[in-house]
Amino acid sequence: MKISFLKLNEQRWDDHRYYHHSRINQSLHLFSALSFLYAYYLLLVDPVAAALVAWLVSMTSRQMGHFFFEPKTYDEVNRATHEHKEEIKVGYNLKRKLVLLSIWMAIPIALWLLEPGADGLLRKAGQFWLYLGFGGLAFRTLQLFFIRDIQTGLTWLVKIVTDPIHDVLLYYKSPLYLLKGQLIDPMDDVKARQAT
Repeated sequence: MKISFLKLNEQRWDDHRYYHHSRINQSLHLFSALSFLYAYYLLLVDPVAAALVAWLVSMTSRQMGHFFFEPKTYDEVNRATHEHKEEIKVGYNLKRKLVLLSIWMAIPIALWLLEPGADGLLRKAGQFWLYLGFGGLAFRTLQLFFIRDIQTGLTWLVKIVTDPIHDVLLYYKSPLYLLKGQLIDPMDDVKARQAT
């Protein structure tokens, strides 16, 4: 089974139009994407450091954008409720993200309770976070195999792994819009596609 570039573009498009209206969220995604690219490099030289950067910098900034800055009101552009968008989300919606982030936060707490004051606690947590990162990708991919189909799961996996590059290309201007005072993207690209 191979990935579908048509489905990949559809998943990327849905992700952008449904979940990235806030210019703050977009700017945080740009920062997250750049730090994820650095973490990808670190995977080759120091995987634990890669996990630390990915979870402490990339994931934290990315998820702050979704949880705190992305509007949860009715989406006028796409004519969809927040609840509907959460229901149809292919990857990790806010509820699934809460579970994943709770596990992430529980790891250093559990390590500290097992070995209070132990040296290298952060690096040990980083090791577990590395496993959590790969495990989270594998779990959702396999879950999609069963609740959707294998192609959707593989396509989502490719989307997630390549999101940092795509986000840089998509959101590199977002900080400039923020500096001009534009907090919400007017989504002209979405409106143009809907008009055709």
